[in-house]
Amino acid sequence: MDLLGWAIAAFVISVIAGLLGFSGVARGAATVAKVLFGLFLLIALVLLILVVLGISIL
Repeated sequence: MDLLGWAIAAFVISVIAGLLGFSGVARGAATVAKVLFGLFLLIALVLLILVVLGISIL
């Protein structure tokens, strides 16, 4: 399973965990989902800044 697959799985588990009240394993899944969200948000912001500045990374 690639990274995107794991991210989607964590997202689905975290949504289910949110519906069930963040208890037990659900709390751990929500933590993983929050970390992934923060990581992807940081990467998106860095890429946006690079695009605005006209810097190519490829």
